[in-house]
Amino acid sequence: MLISAGAGGIGAGMARAFHDSGARVYVCDIDRVAVDRITSTLPGLRASVADVADRAQVDRVFVDAERALGGLDVLINNAGVAGPTGAIDDVDPSDWERTIAINLNGQYYFARRGVPLLKKSRNNPVLIAIASVAGRLGYPFRTPYAATKWSIVGLIKSLAIELGPNGIRANAILPGPVEGERMNRVIAARAQALGATLETTREDYLRKISLRRMVTIDDVAAMALFLASPAARNVSGQAISVDGNVEYL
Repeated sequence: MLISAGAGGIGAGMARAFHDSGARVYVCDIDRVAVDRITSTLPGLRASVADVADRAQVDRVFVDAERALGGLDVLINNAGVAGPTGAIDDVDPSDWERTIAINLNGQYYFARRGVPLLKKSRNNPVLIAIASVAGRLGYPFRTPYAATKWSIVGLIKSLAIELGPNGIRANAILPGPVEGERMNRVIAARAQALGATLETTREDYLRKISLRRMVTIDDVAAMALFLASPAARNVSGQAISVDGNVEYL
């Protein structure tokens, strides 16, 4: 299996879960330090450094991954950035374009190279995209991010139809706010944009979640494991939220 941005955060959590389940795992990540760290802690895991927004680098990932794995049964398109926080007329075009390049173009580059390998698989092949609860709800002051996540859901639903006759399933996981440093940065940026305190902004996030708690990396990894398992052999074309039921953003 191959996971983009698999050396840190949610990606590393999924890599660890699949590795512990006995899967042969290959990850790529833009962060060389994170790549070195995960390869040293998970014996047998293979990895490379790559920017998913660079098509040539993605091509090199697949050459190396196919050599290392001998094929592909599971592709998880996980790479993404939070993008800028601010009103639409304050978003810098370069920030918009970079968010699109990573969050959406990267999904295309990986699907383009991964699908031919998945078509050769006879082992319950599946393409999983990590989107966001922002892929089903409006998200003011985070429009570049929300636009890409809605696009990912559309991409997956279309690929499920396109690839179904080949026996390939395609699903999206939509995490809600995930506890960790990345979420702390998002909260800080939103607090600054709204002129609010960190405490008030964090409390505001929790009030929007029916279960009044954020999810963990392990919650998302568990859903990915399920979707890649025989138990999910007839689950395709779905956008599955793992979010404690976020009511609005």
